[in-house]
Amino acid sequence: MKSNRAMAVMAGGVVLMTALTTANPTYAQSSATPRNWQLLNYAQDSVFGTGVEKAYNELLKGRKGSPILVAVIDSGIDTLHEDLKSILWVNQKEIPGNGIDDDGNGYIDDIHGWNFLGGKDGRSVKEDSDEATREYYRYKSLYGNPDSALDKQSKEYSYWQKLQGKVSRPSGESKVTYKTMLKLQESLHKCETLITGYLHQNDFNAAKLDSIQTTDQDVMVAKKFLLRIFQNTGEENLTYSELKSEFDEYLADLKKKADQADSEAPVDKRGDIIGDNVNDINDKYYGNNDVMGQFGFHGTHVSGIIAAARNNGVGIDGINENVRIMMVKAVPDGDERDKDVALAIRYAVDNGARVINMSFGKGFSPHKDWVDAAVKYAEEKGVLLVHAAGNDGNDNDVVDNFPNPDFADHSARANNYITVGASGSGKNGKVASFSNYGKKNVDIFAPGVQIYSTVPGGNKYGNASGTSMAAPVVAGVAALVLSYHPDLNAQQLKYVLVKSATPLPDGTTEVTKPGTPDVKVPFADLSISGGLVNAYEALKLADSIDANKDLKSKKKKKAKMESLKKG
Repeated sequence: MKSNRAMAVMAGGVVLMTALTTANPTYAQSSATPRNWQLLNYAQDSVFGTGVEKAYNELLKGRKGSPILVAVIDSGIDTLHEDLKSILWVNQKEIPGNGIDDDGNGYIDDIHGWNFLGGKDGRSVKEDSDEATREYYRYKSLYGNPDSALDKQSKEYSYWQKLQGKVSRPSGESKVTYKTMLKLQESLHKCETLITGYLHQNDFNAAKLDSIQTTDQDVMVAKKFLLRIFQNTGEENLTYSELKSEFDEYLADLKKKADQADSEAPVDKRGDIIGDNVNDINDKYYGNNDVMGQFGFHGTHVSGIIAAARNNGVGIDGINENVRIMMVKAVPDGDERDKDVALAIRYAVDNGARVINMSFGKGFSPHKDWVDAAVKYAEEKGVLLVHAAGNDGNDNDVVDNFPNPDFADHSARANNYITVGASGSGKNGKVASFSNYGKKNVDIFAPGVQIYSTVPGGNKYGNASGTSMAAPVVAGVAALVLSYHPDLNAQQLKYVLVKSATPLPDGTTEVTKPGTPDVKVPFADLSISGGLVNAYEALKLADSIDANKDLKSKKKKKAKMESLKKG
């Protein structure tokens, strides 16, 4: 989600080598990016926002919208948060805490949603392995030595080669990277000691660094190094403690990958906690009703972007003032399971969601057919699925990213599915350097850099970056359009969002290609729409479509009346 911060520290390693010879960098910051920039617009606020506030002020004043239910398939939500507790979906068919499945849907006391990562004893899966590793060891278990057991011309062997490329080679590379990062961590700590000693404070940000002027050359070298790292993140309000914490998490994850080269199959924590048959899609009544848990940072942040209570005098404003959030917990720290995703989609659809946000993804999907069937089910019921494109700087036209709207049985592509890339405010970049893209497989871009939203803790807020943040911006706009045009089906809603997407508002046509330092490409080539989601324009388009419907209906009635008169 926020891996671009850790990547910035990695990039800083190069700076360390040249810090003594490069010019002193300054932290370019002509003006701070507003915390709610994703709701603003370029003409009035000079940021690449979605025009939500402009829409409320100019298009929606005096109009009454319908309530819209949005399901968030994620890691959980802080149900006690001051800015979220009033917008939580409440299952009116359930009596809280009576231990009875009052609505007969198979899920007991599902008041605010369901936890597909939960056990009967109240525990939840926090961490799971990545799908490539699970599949790698499954193949080794099935075939012993797949290289000799499998026909070199078979699909299975081709799949095995992909798994080897994802697991064996990277784990070996991770050993080398881990050793390098340990040295970098040591240098980072030395710089931290120098700067905190000079400032006489334990934490600092880029602006504070930029103010340092001293003849102490060691302090100035540390300043250069750390400033470059802050610049690489693109986040103006980031503190050193936040950046350091994420780098330490990244280092711990890297160590796991390095150790993986010499380890056996990952421990099945899921089996111990949940106890379902993960390979049986019909074994579906598992989990518990704890959608909060202790691991809900990601889901809490995503939910706030969509629906944090507006105009309540605290915290932030979400996109839609007439929305309820259903939390379906299915995403651990690691790769989500296809079974959980498929059942989460079905649960959301069956309980009335009109929009489903899916800020997760992975490179392998062994039971894609289960997820495909759930996507088709949502399509039949008119439910829009909004999916994050991914944060690897990859071309999704070339690199697999699951789930996706292309069905394994090669039937027609899902028309209720939107894949979202991440854009910046214009002040902190135009297209996020980490965002995946694809002229055929990413539909639209949306704000996803330095998004300020709700985080667990009851009254806490914080920044996060990623396509995980861009997807709920689109989901929020989709729900806003639906609120005032509830008769739109999922296909029509997708058409409105994609058709009303706008070019970069400052007139820029070329951007730096994600995943590269300086390769320039047309922004229009990074997605199907070639544009940014725009709430103001989407509502205008939906209004015009409704107006045309009304006009056609009136003409039809008039023609019928004239025909009756003649008769």
